[in-house]
Amino acid sequence: MENQSKKWNQRYSDDNGAGEPARVLLDYSHLLPAEGIALDLACGLGANALLLAQQGLETFAWDTSQVALSKLQANATRQRLKVQTQQRDCEQLPPEPGSLDVLVVSNFLYRPILKALVESLRPGGLLYYETHSLERPEHLTGPSNPDYLLRPGELLDVFRQLHIHACREEGLAGDLQKGFRGKAYIVARKA
Repeated sequence: MENQSKKWNQRYSDDNGAGEPARVLLDYSHLLPAEGIALDLACGLGANALLLAQQGLETFAWDTSQVALSKLQANATRQRLKVQTQQRDCEQLPPEPGSLDVLVVSNFLYRPILKALVESLRPGGLLYYETHSLERPEHLTGPSNPDYLLRPGELLDVFRQLHIHACREEGLAGDLQKGFRGKAYIVARKA
């Protein structure tokens, strides 16, 4: 974890804003429960966590970067929001089974824990997942390692045992200058 922490600490050291919440969370925040336990996994500066806390959820935020978590905690304090942060290697220590009512994952893909993410949801629990995809127009930047890029249709395949509320993946069809490009998302509920 030390090398990963160092890498991400350097990345976040010059970034002071929380940024914007994931598009999937913004588009479907109306599906959030009125109460419950929510986790922003691999949260970075925590824009998703701040939105979850604003909605009144008991909010946790995990990341490998202590720099990012400190900045998130400062932002939460300024906004009078309660977010419980934890420095944690999410690849090695995914959430415990049956522990969450809401799980948000954005800009993070580590396939070996995808099953554990589903198992972390309580019955009725919601998953919001958005990350980079292989099908990306040339004008967009993002990760280049295919290990961190979704294959076409992968979210639907991986989370097929859940009830799908929404899925968006535009790929390389049509006008590549418009739409939701270079990423895919899904909102799904555990039975």
